[in-house]
Amino acid sequence: MSPFLRNLFTRAVLPLAAGSWLSACEMIEFSPNDHRAPSHQRDLTAKNLARLAASPLPAQDTLRFVFTGDSQRFYDDVEDLVKSVNQQPDVQFMVVAGDISDFGLGREMRWVDDQLRHLRIPYLTVIGNHDLVANGGEAYERIFGPRNYSFTYGDTKFIMTDTNGREYNFNGRIPDMDWVSAQLRDPAARRHVVLSHVPPLDGDFDPTLREAYAQALREDPRLVFEMNGHRHSHSVSQPFNDGVTYINSYAFERRRYLVVTVWGDKEFRLKHVDF
Repeated sequence: MSPFLRNLFTRAVLPLAAGSWLSACEMIEFSPNDHRAPSHQRDLTAKNLARLAASPLPAQDTLRFVFTGDSQRFYDDVEDLVKSVNQQPDVQFMVVAGDISDFGLGREMRWVDDQLRHLRIPYLTVIGNHDLVANGGEAYERIFGPRNYSFTYGDTKFIMTDTNGREYNFNGRIPDMDWVSAQLRDPAARRHVVLSHVPPLDGDFDPTLREAYAQALREDPRLVFEMNGHRHSHSVSQPFNDGVTYINSYAFERRRYLVVTVWGDKEFRLKHVDF
């Protein structure tokens, strides 16, 4: 090839070939903090709620769901968790109580979804403190959806709220008590379940909002319980001695999860499952 043709090839043909290759890729990640996601891994909360709505639970029927939390870097455990949950009879959905990621990276959230999308049931999440590292909040919103949201399934309204006060420098606005209180006043559902990541007595919960949060829950006659992750170990307690039950999840690394069954007005049962 002559020097002229070689120069022409380098300056014209190679850039065109490179451009064609790049356009064929759905997404090129230029930074580990890149929070973009392919279309099938965007708005997962809305997509999973649509799946749940497609299998409605008749009024008065028993509610049964899987409760777990804190997947973080425990990727080796996700496949076994999915296999186990898929064997559970009559469960309607699964809840992951935050910290889907460890470093707030979109790629971490997508890695977990790569496995959880093999569940036979929908799964839903709340945002955890690790999901807010760097620009993790934007990644969570892009991949999953709003940091605060609610949905009603059967007779039960689930109120999913951000309680990661430390990540907002304890600014007095997380949790959003106006939003939480408005959700609890909704008269439509027979029962309420509040679900968040950081429990109210934890040091990462905004101390200026602790009592307001506990009071809002204790004044709700339809509240069944409040559920959290963050601590990586399971517990059931009434820390404010006010009759409100707080349930903490196992982390994925514990290789245990809960099957939660709810019926009647406030009756419930917890089944521990090893995987």
